[in-house]
This record gives sequence, C-alpha cells and structure tokens, in this order.
Amino acid sequence: MADVRCGFFVEKKKRFCKMIVARGKVFCGEHATMEEGGSRRIPCPLDPKHTVSEDKLEKHLKKCNSREKEKPVYYVENINSGSADGETLHQMSLSERSRTELQSLLDKLKTAVTGLQCDVEDSVLSHPVLHEELNNPKNGDSAHKHLKQQSSLLGHLEALGLLGRGRCFVEFGAGRGKLSHWIHEALKTRDHLQTCDDLQLLLVERCSTRFKVDGKHQDTGVQFERLQVDIQHLDLSKVQLLRQRRLPLVGVGKHLCGAATDLALRCLLERPGLREEGEPPRKRLKTSEPESADAAALPESSPGPDSGPGPESGPGPVLGLAVALCCHHRCEWRHYVGQQFFLQNGLGAAEFSAFCRMSSWATCGLRPTNRDGPPQGGTNQRGDVEEHDPAEETDAVSGFLLADEREQIGRLCKRLIDGGRLDFLKTKGFNSKLTRYVNSQVTLENVLLTAVPSN
Repeated sequence: MADVRCGFFVEKKKRFCKMIVARGKVFCGEHATMEEGGSRRIPCPLDPKHTVSEDKLEKHLKKCNSREKEKPVYYVENINSGSADGETLHQMSLSERSRTELQSLLDKLKTAVTGLQCDVEDSVLSHPVLHEELNNPKNGDSAHKHLKQQSSLLGHLEALGLLGRGRCFVEFGAGRGKLSHWIHEALKTRDHLQTCDDLQLLLVERCSTRFKVDGKHQDTGVQFERLQVDIQHLDLSKVQLLRQRRLPLVGVGKHLCGAATDLALRCLLERPGLREEGEPPRKRLKTSEPESADAAALPESSPGPDSGPGPESGPGPVLGLAVALCCHHRCEWRHYVGQQFFLQNGLGAAEFSAFCRMSSWATCGLRPTNRDGPPQGGTNQRGDVEEHDPAEETDAVSGFLLADEREQIGRLCKRLIDGGRLDFLKTKGFNSKLTRYVNSQVTLENVLLTAVPSN
C-alpha cells in the first residue's frame, strides 16, 4: 500500500504537505490541529519552531532535541572569547554618523593602511582528486562553485606541505564536512585503507547539520569525529581524540564567518598547555615524508592509559592552517586577535566596529541595486554572492561616496582587519599570507589566510 501524504495545503508553497500520515489519519502530526477531535498542538517551549500535542508536552520535553544537554568535557565556557573590553560598546550604525565623522574614519583608515600590504596575490590552484567531480555534468552551478573552492584549498594545503598523513586536520565551521571529505579522499591510498593510526579528522560545528558526509567514512579505517560545540567554548586540550596520539594539527576552514576566524585562531594557538612561548615550533613535515608510526608514538608524547593529564597529554603542535575568510562585518572586538595591532596604530574598539560595517561594501557594492544610477536589468544577483548577508547595503553614505569608492574602502577595511590577524600569527611564530584562491566569479569572498611555522 502506498504511503498517504498529508492533506494540508501549504498556501505559501502552492502545494500539499509532503509528510506521511499515520494509518487512518488525514493530516500529519504538524497539521493534526486541522483534524476534528484531535489534540490541540502548541509551540514547544524549548524551541517554538516546532509544535507538540498539549497532552504529550511533559513526555516531549524529556526527549526534545532542543533540551539542555550535559556539557562535554571539552566544553569550557568562553575559553577562546578573548578580552571583554569593548563588550558593552554602543554599536553605532553608519547611517547614524555625520559626514564629518565618516570623513574622519576614512582618514584614519587610509593612515592605518599606509605601509600595510593591501595587495593580495592571485593563486588559483587545484587538486587532482576533485578533477572528476569538477567535470561531472550532474553538478549544478552552486555545487561547481563549492568544488572549485575545495579544490583550490587542497591545492594550497599541498603547496604548503600540509596535506599529508601523520597529522590531524581540524575543520572549523565544518557544516556538512565536505572539506574534510576531500582531504580524506586526497590522502586515501591502498596502503592506508586499513589503518587509522596516522590520520585523524576532527570536525567542529556548533549547529546540528543534516546530510553530513562524514557519516560515510565510519568504516574506512580513518578516525572521523564531529564535535557539536561553539568554537568559543572549545578546549582542544581536552578532546580525547587529540590526546590519544598527539598528532600534529592542521587547522582548516571554508568561509569561517567573521569572529569565528578569530575564535579558531585562539583555539589553535592559545589553548592551555601549549608549548612555552619562545620554544621553536616543530619542524613542518613535507607531504612526501609522512610521519612514521614510530615517530608519532614516542614515549614522551604518548602517555599510557593510566597516566594523569600532565602537560604532555594534550594535542600535538600546530603545523599550519588554511582558512578561507568571509563576513568581516560579523567580527567582534572582544574576540578579535588583532587588538594590539589596532592599538599600535592609534585605533580602538569604536574604529574597529565602524570598519567592520564598512567592510561589507567590498561585496554588497557589486550588486546592481547598489550601483549609482539605474541597474542594468532586473535580475537578482544574490545567487552570485557568497551565501552570507552583508551588514548593511545602503545607508547615508550613498550620496557621499560612489559605488566604486565604497567597494575600494570595503576592501581596505577587510585588509586592515586581516592585517591584525597576520600580526597575531607573527607573534605566535608563524609566517602568514593572504591569497585570492579563486576568482571573484566563483565567490566575492575569495581570500585565503594561510600560515606555517617560521622555522
């Protein structure tokens, strides 16, 4: 007998609900209120996005996915939050500022970027493991754009000597885990199909995600682990997977929104138990020279099961990172790793907040609706822009600056904010750089932050 679909007509979608109904019912559980004699449904007090039968509320609250769960051992509240300074600062929008204030901000911006390397080199790379998928005609435009970004990211990891076995890849803001999937595919060989000792993939994502691809790799001999936690509260030194073998870490991320980039940098480089400052970072391994099992299991690096949580029981050293940046308008001063860099340039939390808002001009200014003069055609360009919304697209500066000028200022704001991140990485003993890893037709947020130890 074929499944019976719900009889409720969804006016907004101009079709019937596609949920399957119970035997003898006309409506699904969500639309059961339409059925005569049915129990009244009310919004769930834990999450009003779904409803529950009023007479089953008590039972539902015990198993609702939105209920407060016990915090895992690696959850340490605000461990990566940074300074609380400026937390209560009034976030003044650009439309509230006078023309004089705006001009003063622009003067400060131009002074701060003087001598700063604002030019970002173009380096669009690829990796052969994605060539077949890139040429698959079944992939639509959106999927093809993501594949191009993932291919270039892998190409940069390989060029830096970071793409190899004998390490743990930590993907921040993992989403469905596609980047980790392709890292695994690139490193999968016949010799390593049955071992999980020399490759680990740790996926960090604060939201519950559907259609995760890491679930497909549970039987491939590689350690995949997903942590559902905000990076702000993640203590890597307490993650059991990283404590087992202490493999060196490589941080990766594709479009790590705003403050999440700063949180990830703190999570990697300011975690408890990290080597004393001044100790040289461990020599970076080349892709062609994977760490042997013997080297990875040195006695001093691998405490036994009965050993205590001493300083040597945490994760291994950081080999490097590759993070695609985006959404600078979502950065926050209290999380920002470049606070010292800003202060050295005579800037503070107020200027940082304004520059974050201006940074959205670098992308939203390219939309026809924001151009000075009538748009060339009525098509919506939203699909050609990365899937993150800008802070504010139009404001009082529309008559103060031309669209091209706003775009240039937006790019300068992004580079200044990223300049603080480069300065932070330098103080931690890393050589870092910014690269346009794909062209702007693929995504307007096309800058990649990479870093490897200085020695």
